[in-house]
Amino acid sequence: MPHLAIDDEVATALAEGRAVVALETTIVVHGLPAPHNLEVAAECEAAVRAAGAVPATIGVVQGVLTVGMGPSVLEELADPGRHSAKLSARDLGFAVATRSDGATTVAGTIAVAHYAGIAVMATGGLGGVHRGAQITYDESADLTALSRTPVLVVASGVKSILDIGATIERLDSLGVPVAGYRTSQFPGFYRRDSGFDLDWRVESPEVAAAAFAAHRNWSPTGLLIANPVDEDRQLDATVHDEALAAALAHAAASGVTGKDVTPIVLAEFARFTAGASVRVNRDLVVSNASVAAQIAVAVARLSS
Repeated sequence: MPHLAIDDEVATALAEGRAVVALETTIVVHGLPAPHNLEVAAECEAAVRAAGAVPATIGVVQGVLTVGMGPSVLEELADPGRHSAKLSARDLGFAVATRSDGATTVAGTIAVAHYAGIAVMATGGLGGVHRGAQITYDESADLTALSRTPVLVVASGVKSILDIGATIERLDSLGVPVAGYRTSQFPGFYRRDSGFDLDWRVESPEVAAAAFAAHRNWSPTGLLIANPVDEDRQLDATVHDEALAAALAHAAASGVTGKDVTPIVLAEFARFTAGASVRVNRDLVVSNASVAAQIAVAVARLSS
């Protein structure tokens, strides 16, 4: 397929039924500031390998859906001068047709991952329902993408800049099951507990894999494993609340909407917390990559 390029190591692992974990590129290209972005990408791939799986970093390079890319390609994609687009699932066809460069969001990544035969993905935080969505209808495509793509996603809940309660309700309405990884509370990204309880929790990668395998027998939706940041690495509660208020006020004053809101708010979060939020982001996304890899290994064992 001229529009699809799968790295040889990834292709071999898939052919042999071994564990593969999809990793997004939006966090690298549009999420974290340099040099944290490329450092985190390398740490995530290392965490996946340490757990016994093969990493498959996904993006679009000159119109080619690229599944598994080396550091040099990722560095080029992240170069600000390249103006790589932010690609959701809806954008992939246009990116291919126009031979564009782009970083895939969760929605874009799971679309490509499923197309390539990868069942597990790791990210930092899932997109969700934005505050004030009852007026703006602003809701991340990650939610609907999960409702129609049978991929297990490991994330630290959703960012606290979103309407977390509404996001959980939307996942329920869309038929996407959510389980906490060794927790009964839905994580709030920078904080372990968002204040919302979960109906299900899993204590091991094996149980998560078994639940996913059973779920796929009767449902076409994906599954979300909510893995909280370590307790000693979470953002201080007072600092978090003050930063959140400042970031939301900054976004409102900037007049940005849609997919432009998150980068603006995260940048303000980082500025207000003197970089502490970036450190938390780094910690949680690497942890999610490790958990996703452990689950992927368990999924592969079940499949064999």
